[in-house]
Amino acid sequence: MCPAFIVSASDIEEKVFFYPNSDEPIGRGRALGRAVGLEVLGVNLDRLLPGERSSWPHAEADEEEFVYVVAGKVDCWIDGHIHALKSGDFVGFPKATGISHCFINNSDAEVVLLVGGEKSRPGSRCCYPLNPSRIDDDPLCGWEPPVRTLLGPHDALPDLLRARLARKQKESA
Repeated sequence: MCPAFIVSASDIEEKVFFYPNSDEPIGRGRALGRAVGLEVLGVNLDRLLPGERSSWPHAEADEEEFVYVVAGKVDCWIDGHIHALKSGDFVGFPKATGISHCFINNSDAEVVLLVGGEKSRPGSRCCYPLNPSRIDDDPLCGWEPPVRTLLGPHDALPDLLRARLARKQKESA
């Protein structure tokens, strides 16, 4: 029998995350770190279906984060610019840099990411440059980075979501 600090990802329940007041699924994750009792680090195995993204673009004030592409091809959105990543690529986001980011699956296959970083602590602050409504959901989301980066042209939406929103808008007009 294995000790409690050894787990199989397939034995951990996969959960889908939604932001408040949004029906957009933000990936499917398995909380690996929580399952083995980690208290300082959050480690998740995230699965993005075609047309999904990992989160709304955000930057952390008080926490470091990393993402390792386990499988698939994914677009890394950084400050409004897309960077194509593939299996084996690694990205790190130091705290308080103001680097806004998310990961978008615009491929036709599933993407698997190992996502980790420091767990949120009381008082942790975050910035959502394209979704300022997050301040209404969570007052700690009002952090303004010390150096504000001008965002590039990409809207951070997956291609499938953008097309669906355009159809919906056209139908309601």
